Amino acid sequence: MERSESQITNGVPTTTSPPVTLQVTEYGDRAAPVHLLLAHGFPDDQRMWEPMVEHLPEEWHVVTFDLRGSGRSSQPTDVADYRLELLVEDVVAVIARTVPDGEQVHLVGHDWGSVLGWDVLAAETWDGRLAGRLASYTSISGPSLDHLASVASTWSGRVRLLPQALHSWYVGFFQVPRLPELAFRRLQGRIRKGGARLDPTIELLPWGADLVENTRHSVNLYRANVVQRARRPRPWRTSVPVQLVVPTRDAWVTPRAVEGMEARCRDLTRVTLETGHWVPRARPAELADLVAGFARRSG
Repeated sequence: MERSESQITNGVPTTTSPPVTLQVTEYGDRAAPVHLLLAHGFPDDQRMWEPMVEHLPEEWHVVTFDLRGSGRSSQPTDVADYRLELLVEDVVAVIARTVPDGEQVHLVGHDWGSVLGWDVLAAETWDGRLAGRLASYTSISGPSLDHLASVASTWSGRVRLLPQALHSWYVGFFQVPRLPELAFRRLQGRIRKGGARLDPTIELLPWGADLVENTRHSVNLYRANVVQRARRPRPWRTSVPVQLVVPTRDAWVTPRAVEGMEARCRDLTRVTLETGHWVPRARPAELADLVAGFARRSG
């Protein structure tokens, strides 16, 4: 269903240090019966959700935002400014600004937006600002870093994750200062061509200057979080209903990365799709149906 209008909210501030300003787009009325918050991944910005939003119920209130470092949100320069605990604060600020007090929101995340979503779920178990605010969570192609680190803490777990480790070779490359940024700026055509051999859905990215600009800062998500969380995974378990959307042809995040999430999710639904990593771009209508159906079942 086509949406006739959207409301742009400029300048949603956070309480982090340093403070950032987030660019937020709202579709529908805040008085709507259902609220959805969509978090994008790397190297995207919130525009990636537009095809899917067109297929969501028009009477729902849908919120998208540019993660710090992407799109038109603030772009901090220090690696430490991309720690997940700060991005959780960003989500708290967006919910507080766009979702009426006392009402729940259905959270959806893709790629790093999904990694962030797991941390939001974890925070909900101890942060009073999030307690009772999450109606459900749909995760797409983004594992919990706490879960991966816990599994990898044993030899048998490392063996189990070996296929995922092989698919995640780029994570080590992204730790190198300045080189990934240079590669995306100078070798974008080669990256696109090589990536398409592994996962054709990479062709659906908005290749060009905007992608280079998003990459320049948001690559710090890898530098600020992956190694650090691998050393210190946190114990948590959520009662929020969780839907795992698992694309079986994803060249970067394999189904192995989300095996065993029942240990952290009391209410878990798993759905597989025969497609690649960028599900919101490749299968927007089908994903919208999955998100909407799960939201209705979760209340």
